[in-house]
Amino acid sequence: MPTYDYECGACGHAFDLFQSILDAVKRKCPECGKHKLKRLFGTGGAVVFKGSGFYQTDYRSESYKKGAEKARKAAESKNKSSEKSSKGDSSQSSSSKSTGKTDS
Repeated sequence: MPTYDYECGACGHAFDLFQSILDAVKRKCPECGKHKLKRLFGTGGAVVFKGSGFYQTDYRSESYKKGAEKARKAAESKNKSSEKSSKGDSSQSSSSKSTGKTDS
C-alpha cells in the first residue's frame, strides 16, 4: 500500500497518509476540519528502492565502465583474429581439394 502526500488549502497543514490505492481521496483536513484537502503528486504509487545493492550494475562508476569497454574490445579483437585464422585453414583445405586430381 502506498503512502500519499496531502496538503490543506485552508490552513497549510501537510502530512503523509498510508492508504490503499482503492481508498477514496481524503477531503477533510484533520487539523482545521475544512474540506480543502488535496492529494499532492509525488512518489505515491511508484516503487522506490532505497539502500545499497539494488541494481548495482546500473550505476557503475566511470572507471568501471571504461575498463569494461576495454575488455569488450579486447574480446572482439580476439574473436576476429581467431575467425581469420580459421578462415585461412578452411580456404587452404578447400583449395587443395579443388586442385587435387586423382589418378584414375
